[in-house]
Amino acid sequence: MTTTAQNLTAAHAEVKAEIARTDTKTGLLLAFVGAVLAGTWTVARDLPLTVAAAVVGGFGVALLVSAAAVLLRSVRPNLGNRRERFGFPLWATLTPEEITGAVPTDLAADIAGLSRLAVVKFTCLRHAVDLILTGGALLVLALLLTLGGAR
Repeated sequence: MTTTAQNLTAAHAEVKAEIARTDTKTGLLLAFVGAVLAGTWTVARDLPLTVAAAVVGGFGVALLVSAAAVLLRSVRPNLGNRRERFGFPLWATLTPEEITGAVPTDLAADIAGLSRLAVVKFTCLRHAVDLILTGGALLVLALLLTLGGAR
């Protein structure tokens, strides 16, 4: 195997590992958001919420729901668009003989496509974390408003 081929193979494995890491983090964050929303519902339904607490808490819940939507978007299967096809969506359209010819020459294109996919996933993950932090802060503020009795 040539150095270039080895480098391409290593880069391909690295990008696939990054995508797997992102998907794992996304799954953990979805579970966390679900637990926070369930806990919020459990606590909020038994508390006499002030108007201010209800408004702030409502915004916090809305941000957490938005974060869940962003996380779900990041794990939504991307089968590629018609102009740019790589990896298994492309291979699904080929015969076994065409795959044998395409795979050795398609590795660089696959790396580029998977890298773009990884960037989209990481961007979604970053936005979701920002939403979770802001939503969580608003929920804490709502709790403080409720406990402090602000009207």
